[in-house]
Amino acid sequence: MAKLDFKMLHELMDLEGVSGNEGEVRTYIQGKIKPYVDVMSVDKLGDLICHKKGKKPTLMLAAHMDEIGLMVKRIDKVGRIYVSALGGITTLNVVGQTVEIRESKGPVKGIISTKEINNDYEIKELPEINDVFVDTGLSARELEKRGVEIGSYLSLERTDHKIGNSQFIAGKALDDRIGCFVLIEMAKRLRNVDHEIYYVFTVQEEVGLYGAKVSTYQIDPDLAVAIDVSNANDMNDEPTKVVGKGPVITMKDDEMIGNACLNDYFKHISKKMKIPVQLEVSNFGTTDALTISLSKGGVPATSMGVCLRNIHTTHSIASKKDIEHCLQLLEAFGKKPPMHCVK
Repeated sequence: MAKLDFKMLHELMDLEGVSGNEGEVRTYIQGKIKPYVDVMSVDKLGDLICHKKGKKPTLMLAAHMDEIGLMVKRIDKVGRIYVSALGGITTLNVVGQTVEIRESKGPVKGIISTKEINNDYEIKELPEINDVFVDTGLSARELEKRGVEIGSYLSLERTDHKIGNSQFIAGKALDDRIGCFVLIEMAKRLRNVDHEIYYVFTVQEEVGLYGAKVSTYQIDPDLAVAIDVSNANDMNDEPTKVVGKGPVITMKDDEMIGNACLNDYFKHISKKMKIPVQLEVSNFGTTDALTISLSKGGVPATSMGVCLRNIHTTHSIASKKDIEHCLQLLEAFGKKPPMHCVK
């Protein structure tokens, strides 16, 4: 297999696509995947559905375009911007971070702060999201002139893609631009298979898995895989998800049990291909696989991807080798899907 060019993933990470505002990411993906599919459409919610025509079975491969971010909730009289979280954000992860508000009159940058930090007071307890504010240096009137208002989106800062280990990639929005990157690469490699494949780039996963629910109902696939990420726990004494030790297959998360037949298939081919995998049983979070599996009469579905350190921060860390191995397993699935898993 040719070595992956991660330049596209870097570009995807740098795009702004907070939940509900995924247009920039969608436009980029449309340009990259167009040569490898027959039809592209955007549904009413904003999902990008890319269809490679063929015979049954119909496969659905999904990744979400959106990233965590913030929305303007109110602006006080001195120009402090108070925010609402879009996705799983904790204040520890965002205080001190740079944000950008993209408006028609030009971007506005600011710093997330608190009263204690602003005044150099002792911090006695972790502030809640309602306590933090964005300092842009502009007054309320100046913000209004720049087009900043209640409902404006705030995206978290871009960061570099390199750390000391060159086999790792780091930065914002790896959840789930990794999945988007994998789907585009899949479309390149599977353009000559004879069965039907839908590559679906979903919206609003971080706030409720909404895009996957809408798009799956339209597609009605026979088998589906959500390509997403999971939290690494390799700083624990007995870790179960270690960055660099292989893709993660979700056996169970907080809200769904992965389809046993599909999970057994991926475990089998990973042994056959000598690709390491890690099995996840978690009490936290879920993925688009949940709403996909519940569409119409039900869809055999599971979730697969890579684990990240510092998930849901602007400094997530992933292994390039894990991404390559994930792509290899999914390519095998796309070329010879497990028909015995079709109900």
